[in-house]
Amino acid sequence: MTNSYWPEELRLSPDKSVLSIRFDHGVHFDLPAEYLRIESPSAEVQGHSPAEKKTVGGKRHVRILALEAVGNYAIRPKFDDGHDTGIFTWPYLFELGDQYEAKWSDYLARLRLSAQNREP
Repeated sequence: MTNSYWPEELRLSPDKSVLSIRFDHGVHFDLPAEYLRIESPSAEVQGHSPAEKKTVGGKRHVRILALEAVGNYAIRPKFDDGHDTGIFTWPYLFELGDQYEAKWSDYLARLRLSAQNREP
């Protein structure tokens, strides 16, 4: 696998619930808006260290209103819950796709431990 992460295509589903991304080395991921929102690289979600990472519940129905280019290295999604501070670099988007199963399972476990759920 290459170490470069260059997207050839970014596509938002018609209902704005899934971001599809295809990288130039042929890898393709469909990333749900909810997943992107709860794994946002913003300080609001990630904190300033791994120990500060927050478990964000209630985002099952969140949608992406728009995607803003950040230079030629990232995008900033604008979510319909008002969140728009996460800058998703190409390598981070690749990581989210590549590690989806593990990250999603971890999120669901953290939700249970914090007595939260996915519903708003």
